[in-house]
Amino acid sequence: MADEIDTLLTRFELKSRVFFSGQLCGLAQFDPDRGVGHLHVVRQGHLDVLLPDGTACSISGPTALFFPRATPHRLRAPEHIGADLICASVEYGAPLGNPLIEELPAMLVVPLGEQTSLQMSLQLLFDEAFSAHQGRGAAVDRLSELVLIHLLRAVLAQGHLKSGVLGALADPRLARALHAIHTDAARPWTLEQLAITAGMSRARFAAQFASVVGQPPGEYLASWRISLAQGLLAKGRQVKHVADEVGYGSANALTRAFVLKTGFTPTEWLAERRIAAPADKGASGNLVESVDRHH
Repeated sequence: MADEIDTLLTRFELKSRVFFSGQLCGLAQFDPDRGVGHLHVVRQGHLDVLLPDGTACSISGPTALFFPRATPHRLRAPEHIGADLICASVEYGAPLGNPLIEELPAMLVVPLGEQTSLQMSLQLLFDEAFSAHQGRGAAVDRLSELVLIHLLRAVLAQGHLKSGVLGALADPRLARALHAIHTDAARPWTLEQLAITAGMSRARFAAQFASVVGQPPGEYLASWRISLAQGLLAKGRQVKHVADEVGYGSANALTRAFVLKTGFTPTEWLAERRIAAPADKGASGNLVESVDRHH
């Protein structure tokens, strides 16, 4: 079966930036202002995770804590024990139609002792994060992305997601149709063609796709095309050229579809994106308000 996780990760440009590594003693607060997710990897120690609605959980020992979406939260470590951890911000490029944002739980807690495939990556990550090697910053960013990919594999392998695009990938028939959409979005797909690709009748395919993915095939195709358009526009491509590449016959047709899905024209969306983008990509550390690095 085609590697759709690879397709999604490539399409949505998973980027992780480590902004803290050390020992936390006391309280750290993470705000959602920049619209990024967060990954916290605990090597040792104890942490309490506190959410605005009063939800709390306790973490002890090697654990990964992943917030796929921008979620305000606080981490608290006992001052007499502390916790050795790495904190990273996580971004995905264009958000529209991104199942990594839309379908994963708000918070994933993964005990790392159970993830044998992660051990080598984690060892490399911590070795780099707690070192003074040249190129350390770039190395820990790339290694944190590798850890994220392993976490996503674990979540999918354990079958926690039964619906949405990620859930549909567990069904070989729906996965074939999704692969066709993902790899050839510009093709003028009809419901019948997608059903044939899936090896199902037209009616059964339409019902099954909508039930699992959460929207009809045509609507999903339109969302995927607009997400592709967003990525191309963000790279400086002209609207008329983008329209051809994502399956719309003209710049006007793409603009109409774009407004329908996002509420903005492509030009307006680009302007909003520039305003929302942080001036300093290295400023992720400002999300931590009170991190005590004392050992």
